[in-house]
Amino acid sequence: MEQWKEQLEQLKIQLEPWKNQAKEQLEQLKIQAEPWKNQVEQWLHPAIEYLNEIPPIQLYAAIAVLLVTTLVLFSVRLFRRTKSNTIVLTGLSGSGKSVLYYMLRDGSSHQGTVTSMEPNEGTFVLNSENNKKGKIKPVHLVDVPGHSRLRPKLDDFLPQAAGIVFVVDAVEFLPNCSSVSEYLYDILTRASVVKKKIPVLICCNKSDKVTAHTKDFIRKQLEKEIEKLRASRSAISAADISNDFTLGVPGEVFAFSQCRNAVTIVEASGLKGEIAEVEQFIRERVKP
Repeated sequence: MEQWKEQLEQLKIQLEPWKNQAKEQLEQLKIQAEPWKNQVEQWLHPAIEYLNEIPPIQLYAAIAVLLVTTLVLFSVRLFRRTKSNTIVLTGLSGSGKSVLYYMLRDGSSHQGTVTSMEPNEGTFVLNSENNKKGKIKPVHLVDVPGHSRLRPKLDDFLPQAAGIVFVVDAVEFLPNCSSVSEYLYDILTRASVVKKKIPVLICCNKSDKVTAHTKDFIRKQLEKEIEKLRASRSAISAADISNDFTLGVPGEVFAFSQCRNAVTIVEASGLKGEIAEVEQFIRERVKP
């Protein structure tokens, strides 16, 4: 124990010069800072006198305006920074999503399409806008495979989507009407879509074909099928659909106009390059 005391005393003696040196340096800093202190006081004195002359009500009002302005500017900057430029293409396999993707990207159909097993994804200026002057915001376009086993990939992209293009084969619509309706119903009831009110464009592709159904016919058939789905799925317990939203208005026949997010329907032809309404939808979602 005595040995520890002796070592402690020796340590104190060794630290004493450092202690004195630190005190001296602190005093020197105080002396050096004195002119700055006086200058700051000279600068602040007129401002403090001016503030004292302002009536309290006006002072509080000015502070409130400053805080509100700062908050608004911060919100605007945050909104601009987080606004998405992602457009999701989806629909059943064979509906022509990939052809539409390539036509939007570079104006070529790439000689038809092969069923995709991985999403086509790219960020680019729409082909029709390549020759436009001025600043044009690129679009992040994602073509999600339509195979039922690959549809969960949608969850990777929907939360960031500014819009959804749901592609329907207008020629083979009737044989696939039930499957198309179920897939569309699933999208329109997803929380990630409904909460953000992500607009949906139903694109009736291959409308240039003689045997293609019109967009009005397709809309009516989809509304009828979704009405049936509403009735059949209403019996499912709330626990089973905790992440979903219900469609339509209780007691009324379903129509797309009842959806919380905007749903529009257009005709197009990916192979023919007749996609002006699809491009317009994209550009309205992704501002230049």
